[in-house]
Amino acid sequence: MELRQLKYFVQLSKTLNFSTAARELFITQSTLSHQILQLENELGQPLFHRNSHEVMLTEAGQTLLPLAQQTINAADNCLLRLDELKNLMSGELNIGVTFSFACIMAETLTAFLRQYPRVKVNVSQSNMADLLKRLENHEFDFVLAFKPLESNPRIESRVLFSHQLTAVVNDHHALVSRTSLTLEELQNYDLALPLRGTRARNIFERVIADTDYHYKVKVEMNYVYLLFRLLRESNYVTILSESTVMGEDGLRAIPITGLDTEENLMYGCIHLLRNVFMKKSAQEFIRMLGESTSVIRRTMG
Repeated sequence: MELRQLKYFVQLSKTLNFSTAARELFITQSTLSHQILQLENELGQPLFHRNSHEVMLTEAGQTLLPLAQQTINAADNCLLRLDELKNLMSGELNIGVTFSFACIMAETLTAFLRQYPRVKVNVSQSNMADLLKRLENHEFDFVLAFKPLESNPRIESRVLFSHQLTAVVNDHHALVSRTSLTLEELQNYDLALPLRGTRARNIFERVIADTDYHYKVKVEMNYVYLLFRLLRESNYVTILSESTVMGEDGLRAIPITGLDTEENLMYGCIHLLRNVFMKKSAQEFIRMLGESTSVIRRTMG
């Protein structure tokens, strides 16, 4: 049994399609089929059910999958540890980030690349659920996102800062002079909200669940740049964490009062896989992130 064969097996288990798996592995389909067959012959049992319509894992395949992934992870960690012994800050650093953390990332990313030019940094932006799922699949070294409502035993979430939910308007809105708003008052304004499933929307839905308030939701979208443009050019109100709009010209975040403090808090976190070796570059980026003025300003705020 070879490590290469286990990697082929895991990739095919994800796609359940020989053509797709071969393409993603940068090998031919015949090579993939041959290596999987060799692995099955060595184990003495089939790992996949194959027919003209689909590919499915057998019971043996389902049993092997988590063990194969553990073996691959252990081998990768071994290589990382040996590379760290050279005391070289090089290689690649893979980071997942939600939109709310873009401003925080910018300051640290610039400083990090200036200090460690040999490290290639790959940053992917998506929603929190997608990023955490990809973290579990070892696609990222860490993820920057708010703390999810439900904890995951495989993921460690280190809190960077906490913020409450706010109503966001433009600098010319009738509400701009207000120091706070209530949930009841928000009924009087047209709302443009992030889609359900985003952290801010989830919290908003949770805090209004036991109320009789009726809100005028006119727009829902998952593209925050467009949402900000809409706010700047209209009288819509949106609901976001204060950290999301820090540094955004022309927008003002107004605290929402009358909410349970703990229920309303949004915790900005660094999410890491437990019991997985952390690259030196990841350790250094996280250290610099914690010392950045963007995070310090949010913590003090």
